[in-house]
Amino acid sequence: MVTEETPHPRPLLRRPRWTDLNGTWRFAFDDTDQGIAQRWFDSPDGVFDRTIEVPYPPESKLSGVADTSFHPVLWYERTFVAEIRADERLLLHFGAVDYRATVWVNGHKAGEHEGGHTPFTLDITEVVDLSTEWQTLVVRAEDEPTDTGQPRGKQTWNAEPSGIWYDRTSGIWQTVWLEPVPAVHIDQVVTGLAAADGAVDVEIVIDGVRDATGTVDVTLTLDGELHATCTVPVRSSQARCIVYARLFLPSLLNDHRPPILWTPESPTLFDVDVRLSTEAGTDEVTSYAGLREVSIADGAFRLNDRPYYLRMVLEQGFWPESHLAAPNDDALRREVELIKELGFTGVRIHQKVEDPRFLYWCDRLGLLVWGEMANAQMFSGEAADRFTREWLEVVDRDRGHPSVVTWVPLNESWGVPKIGTSARQQHYARGLYHLTKAIDPTRPVIANDGWEHTETDILGIHDYAPDGAGLRSRFGDADAVRRTLAGVGPAGRKLMLDHTNSQSNNGANGDGYSDVDGRPLVITEYGGLSYTPTSGQRWYGYRAVDSAEEFKRTFEDLTDALLQSPQVAGFCYTQLTDTMQERNGLLTEDREPKLPVEVIRDIVRRPSSAFPQELVDAHRRRAREAAEEGGPA
Repeated sequence: MVTEETPHPRPLLRRPRWTDLNGTWRFAFDDTDQGIAQRWFDSPDGVFDRTIEVPYPPESKLSGVADTSFHPVLWYERTFVAEIRADERLLLHFGAVDYRATVWVNGHKAGEHEGGHTPFTLDITEVVDLSTEWQTLVVRAEDEPTDTGQPRGKQTWNAEPSGIWYDRTSGIWQTVWLEPVPAVHIDQVVTGLAAADGAVDVEIVIDGVRDATGTVDVTLTLDGELHATCTVPVRSSQARCIVYARLFLPSLLNDHRPPILWTPESPTLFDVDVRLSTEAGTDEVTSYAGLREVSIADGAFRLNDRPYYLRMVLEQGFWPESHLAAPNDDALRREVELIKELGFTGVRIHQKVEDPRFLYWCDRLGLLVWGEMANAQMFSGEAADRFTREWLEVVDRDRGHPSVVTWVPLNESWGVPKIGTSARQQHYARGLYHLTKAIDPTRPVIANDGWEHTETDILGIHDYAPDGAGLRSRFGDADAVRRTLAGVGPAGRKLMLDHTNSQSNNGANGDGYSDVDGRPLVITEYGGLSYTPTSGQRWYGYRAVDSAEEFKRTFEDLTDALLQSPQVAGFCYTQLTDTMQERNGLLTEDREPKLPVEVIRDIVRRPSSAFPQELVDAHRRRAREAAEEGGPA
């Protein structure tokens, strides 16, 4: 069964045998880029003049280096023991290396990878020397600090961070690990999630298959109870089967078994066991699946075919002591717990591709996730090529997580600064939308969140109004929304570049305005209140407040303005934590709340006028509580 223990570095495909290579490595800067010419990968003695704690970036304190100055080339070295049998292959996994990595084992080049947020795996069997116990692993990471065409998110390209830009995260910043596998083995398991009929579409990618024949067995269980099995023949490098969970949904009569559909309120996860059997041997892996379906219709985001109001918070995923890398495993879980304790049901990961272990806790504890890519800051053919290749790797890696419900490749026209007038950049944004749909047709996609929408399934608007009156004037009723979408947005950018949309399951909006056409309107950034109760600093935020009382009053005013609009299908508050000089979090950078948690939760969880059922439920809840207390209902 799915457990709450510390998650595997690849939670969706787990084997019990693996070796963690995090820890102390030898390390060197290579500012003049002489390492390859001098063959540092082959004769590293005397080259590595310091140590570093992996997986923390060298800019961070926890790395032991804590050097935030420009260093475009980094080298790492360590030894390891290769524990494999004669009939096995040895895989070397990297969770993420920013930005371009080259790897050598025992002086032999094992492979390379470009993309600072996505994982890669190298089969190092042929370069391991089993005649000796210790093997030497060397990694060269190239991360040009000033290259604005590189997908970098909020990592600054200047010498010092400022405004909304943070210190860089270079080199290795996620787990490095070894894994022995059979010669013919399972390379990927992706569970397609559909709640309507209990179907779980399981895709299996097999490596080393060549002329091998055999079978794949898939078993679906919940709390130890068998729900379904399936056996399919192996004929190529891919296998696919559909298993059906037995849906025990509560009836109006006497079936009180809990719902098994995945929601933030009831994040039920099935265990998925996959066994590959060929003449070369067997391979067994474990995964999991959450039965849930997302769609959009009638101006609402829908979860399991029911309107679901989105209460989200913007998550930078940055820690003061470790930057984009989490300080420890517990910090990832605690981040999800804090978000839920504050009353939010979702999180918009901002300009970062999160560690899969964070997504595991979102799956396990129940938190909706909008997956976003780290953007470049300029447009060119090369930048578009870099971005597209890495983004498709992101979608492929994370499409099996039930918590991930929306894809957002671009944010606020970053990387496409002339999209308002450039047909080329508009074609690029539309292409990202359609490519994402080609890889994963099951989730809504926003090509460019915030403004200047080309293709989009959700109208994500960023509005940093200083008070609720500003939000009500733009989103308070259908006429206000029509005027807002037809004109220039609050940031001075045109909101809609194209009023057409190809999402097949859009319904007709009851108000019938052509700009929306059934798509949900979500205020995907608002607030940004700067309140620093201890230091008195005001930078950086979109409005400064001077006291806890003013902070509460303004947060309440802004949030109520959105909740009271029958046109708004959800919101995302900026932001969860203070991050460096950006002091606009609900929490400090050390994850301490600036207001009592129950105060924030009360505001966030108020019912929405857009979904009358929430108002009905709230009335029933108040009546029940009053009756239990003996007062008037």
